[in-house]
Amino acid sequence: MEEEVVSGMKAWREVHPKATLREIERELDERLSQLRAKLLAESAMTSEATNWGKEEAPVCRECGQKMEKRGEEKRRLKTGDGKEIELKRQYANCPACGAGFFPSG
Repeated sequence: MEEEVVSGMKAWREVHPKATLREIERELDERLSQLRAKLLAESAMTSEATNWGKEEAPVCRECGQKMEKRGEEKRRLKTGDGKEIELKRQYANCPACGAGFFPSG
């Protein structure tokens, strides 16, 4: 992944040989931001929170009942610097009050 940023910056500099330091910094920041989002999504997907069994089901924050699996769903989130990431997780619903739960990991 680091190699993508380095090689991408080298290629960008070849196309923009007269770029100012500010322009180079802006391009680098954008590439690092994309790398950060990719690492964040990958790290979140390896979390133990992505996979849970019936005996360890989350408890409803609204009424305290054990949640039931509803199947996997995708969720799009924004990182702190505004990049969009997609997580695929086991979604759950409360059988008592209907509240939903999507573990953030």
